Amino acid sequence: MADETNIRTGRCHCGAVHFEATLSDGFNTIRRCTCSYCRMRGAVVVMAGAGGIRILQGEDMLTSYRFHTESVQHFFCSRCGIYTHHQRRSDQSQYGVNVACLDGVSPFDFPEVPVADGVNHPNDTGMAARQAGTLRFIPADP
Repeated sequence: MADETNIRTGRCHCGAVHFEATLSDGFNTIRRCTCSYCRMRGAVVVMAGAGGIRILQGEDMLTSYRFHTESVQHFFCSRCGIYTHHQRRSDQSQYGVNVACLDGVSPFDFPEVPVADGVNHPNDTGMAARQAGTLRFIPADP
């Protein structure tokens, strides 16, 4: 059973979709990615394991997008367009969850976010996953 601190509720922008995410390792798995879709989407994600996403409301409002190998789904609200979560390509039993959708969490809560090299994805190259860099948030003085 997951620690209660690893269970988070979330929603899309318009509130049509509500979900619960059981995070695999708290916020220790936070990351961004350089693949074409993630680069344009700009989301910071955290991992949830198999069965780690439970839609509480609005499942009928979710739609999905597949690209490249079309092997995984990226879910978003059909009303407001906000990306909520996606199935991971490197481990399809895991999900990436948009931290900006989690209640009480902002991507700007994290001073550093590792950036995965999605351009050279291990499933395409046969090489080990690697970090492409680090995204840093330095707040301006008040």
